[in-house]
Formats: sequence, structure tokens, C-alpha cells
Amino acid sequence: MATPQGWYPDPNDSTIVRWWDGQQWTSHTHPRTPEQPSPSLQTPPVATTAETKRAKPKLFGKGQAIDEAHAEIDGLRAQLDRLGVMDVVQLQSERNRLHAEVESLERAAASAHADGERQRQQLQTQIATLRQTVVETEETAILQEVGVYRYRHPLNDSVAYRVELARIQDQIRAMVRRDGGAITASTTWQVNGSEAQGRKMVNDISKLMLRAYNAEADNLVRGMKPYKLDTAKERLDKVATTIAKLGVSMSIAVSVPYHRVRLRELELTADYLEKVAEEKEREREERERLREERKVEQEIERERQRLRKEEQHFRQAIAQLQAKGDADGVARLQVQLEGVIGEIEAVDFRARTLTAGHVYVISNIGSFGAGVLKIGMTRRLEPMDRVRELGDASVPFIFDVHALYFSDNAVKIEREMHQRFAGLRINRVNNRKEFFKVTPAEAREALTALSGELMTFVEEPEALEYRQGLVGATEVASLE
Repeated sequence: MATPQGWYPDPNDSTIVRWWDGQQWTSHTHPRTPEQPSPSLQTPPVATTAETKRAKPKLFGKGQAIDEAHAEIDGLRAQLDRLGVMDVVQLQSERNRLHAEVESLERAAASAHADGERQRQQLQTQIATLRQTVVETEETAILQEVGVYRYRHPLNDSVAYRVELARIQDQIRAMVRRDGGAITASTTWQVNGSEAQGRKMVNDISKLMLRAYNAEADNLVRGMKPYKLDTAKERLDKVATTIAKLGVSMSIAVSVPYHRVRLRELELTADYLEKVAEEKEREREERERLREERKVEQEIERERQRLRKEEQHFRQAIAQLQAKGDADGVARLQVQLEGVIGEIEAVDFRARTLTAGHVYVISNIGSFGAGVLKIGMTRRLEPMDRVRELGDASVPFIFDVHALYFSDNAVKIEREMHQRFAGLRINRVNNRKEFFKVTPAEAREALTALSGELMTFVEEPEALEYRQGLVGATEVASLE
């Protein structure tokens, strides 16, 4: 008969005989007692895998494959026997054990994660604390944050700053003298029970602390650059804080008034250096303006002399034709003479009118890229001379001209063009740099609106040298 599903015989019950009929386990209950087993119903002894292999002859080919299959079947039977012996209670116990082990591992992982999170928070706290005690001194990082310089103590010129700095330095020297108020300390400290020895030790340490503070402040003043002012002040604050921490047992600290004076010294030094730089820049611009004016005057004078010579030549020629009675020749030369006189009057007008000149719109895509224009004005009689000067050895390529517009008030048109494109300046710190991120079409529209009579405008720059260089570079790369 078929064995019920999930039923396994009790291995301790010898009255139960079971065997495998090839499809399922079959069992019968022996009617005899274990002491008197029936030979006919006894389970035949099962040979082990090793005995089976020894009993079977050595086979080759298909026979060998059959042996391997029998060996695999024997292994599976052994596994079935092992599982068959494990009852439901044992399986439940094993499952509970595995569940407990998994929960234990999960608790350990959660605990490790919590420990890691606590360590991360502790490290973040330590980093924040260290950042409070460290002053950023890398100039690249400082320059990324600096904007337009703001004067802390606006004065008229560098001379005024120099006078104020001298007054501050006199105040510093007065405060660092004995009992000058530069540093505060305890007056009740004792050494070996002696207040006198205690005062001496406190005074000595106070001098040492003040010397260290002043050395740091002096170094900051000597190495001052206007854009490093905030960093220098922060660093001096940290020095004062450090001295107060080191001298807490003796109440030694840099006094607030003295620290305030030294901070003011840093601010005045930065203001002074910035004002000196501005004055030098203005002087450079003034020298450049004077050179340009001299060039304009020399150019006007040369043109005036040339026209005067032409006028004199025409007048002499007219006198000779009049002596000959050549009325037609006289009339023809008289027209040319009037043209020369008109040119002389125009030159004189240019010499008298400082606002007259040419507004130019130029670009240099090889040097500054596409969409960058320089908008300025020149009083030169020949404006291309100025354009050629701008494209000298200081830039890789010459400038291309988009427009040259003459106006009696070129200064006003230039100023209004700059105001219109103020938000598109390349250099927003130095307004004397006349480069703008503007397309030629935008410049043409603005210049037309301001002039009202713009004659010619070149949209696409020629950039001859730059484009030839690109072609040459391509050919060289293809040969390589």
C-alpha cells in the first residue's frame, strides 16, 4: 500500500518494515515481536554505495555513464534519508534558529550603522570647529570672493591716508608703553606666596603675548593687499582670541581698544594702497590722454601746414593765370582753392572742438573671441592710425573695423553707447576698459539710434590673419 504523504516510520520501532519499490516507500507492520522476526518479512540488507561499485563490473562507454547515474541516485537517496529523519518539530526548531540568527545580524548591522552615523556627526562637528580656528589665506580663494573695493574710511587722496596712518601709529606706540592699555592682566597672581613675584611673572608673560600679537599685526600690515583686508582682520581676531585662551589663568588678553586701533590700521592701510593704485591709474590715463592729444595736435599741425602750402600753391597759380588772361584756368583753380580753404577751416574746427572725433566699433575675434566689441572714440584726423595702434604687438591679431562714425560730439555718443551696454561689460571693475559682450548687430542698432545717419556698418569681421592661421593649422594637422 502507499505510504501517506509526510509519514515516516519510527526508526526505533522494529516491527515496521519499509523498503523502496522504485516509485515510493512501502511499509508493513510485522506481526512478530522484535525478538522473533520473520525471515521472510525482514528488510533485505542494502549494500552501500562503495559495495555496489565493488560488486558491479568495470564498464566503459554507456556502461560507465550508467554507473555514474547510479552513483548520483545513491547520493540523492542519502539526502532523502537525512531529510526524512528530520521531523516537523526539528524543522520548526531549525527555522526558529535561523530567524533568530537573522534578527541578531540585523541588530548588529543597525548598531554598526548608528555608530557610523555618530562618528560622522562627530567628525563634522570637529571640522566645523577647526574651520572656525583656521583663516583662509589662499589668494585664489580670496580673489574668487572679492568684489569692487569698498573704502572703510573714505578720504580725498593718498596724502590724507598717509597722515591718518601716521596718527594711528603714534597712538599704537603710546598704547604699547608700560601701562599704556594695550594688554590687560591679573594683578593678584602670586608665585611662592609672593604677589611681587607674581606681578613680575604676569608682566613678563604679558610682554611676550603682546610681542607676539604685534608681530602678527605688523606682518599683516606689511603684506597687505586691498582685497585681503577681510582675511587679515579675521586673522588678527583669531590671534587675539588665542592669546586670551592661553592667558586665561592670569586674565591676560589684548585690550579691546588696542585691538580696535590695530584693526583700524589694517583698514587704513588697505584704503591707502587702493587710493595709491587709483591715483597711479589716473596718472597713467592722463599721460595716455596727453600723448594722444599731442599726437592729435601734431597731426592737425601737419595737416594745416600741408593745406597752407596747397593754398599758397593755388594762389600763385591763379595769379599767373590771371596775368596770362586765362579766365577758364583761373575759375578752375579757384574752385580747387575754395576746397582747400574749406579743409583748412575743418582742421581748425577740429583743433578748437575737443569733443569732435570718430566713434569706432572694432573687434578682434582671434584675441577675444566672437561677440566681443571695443567701443571708443578718437580725435585723430586719421582714425585708422588709432585702430592700428590698438592692434600692435600687445595682441596676437589686428582689429577689424565695424564702424567709424564722425561726430561733432563724439564724446557724448561714446558715453551713451557705454551706458547702453553697461551691463554687458567684460571688465565690470575697471570701466576704463571699453570691451563689451555685444554682437555687431546690437552695436549697429545702438549707434544708428544715437547718430541717426549711420552710413556704413560691417556686420561680419574679416579677421584675415586669424582665419588664415586656422587654415594653416588644419593643413599641418592633416599632414601629421
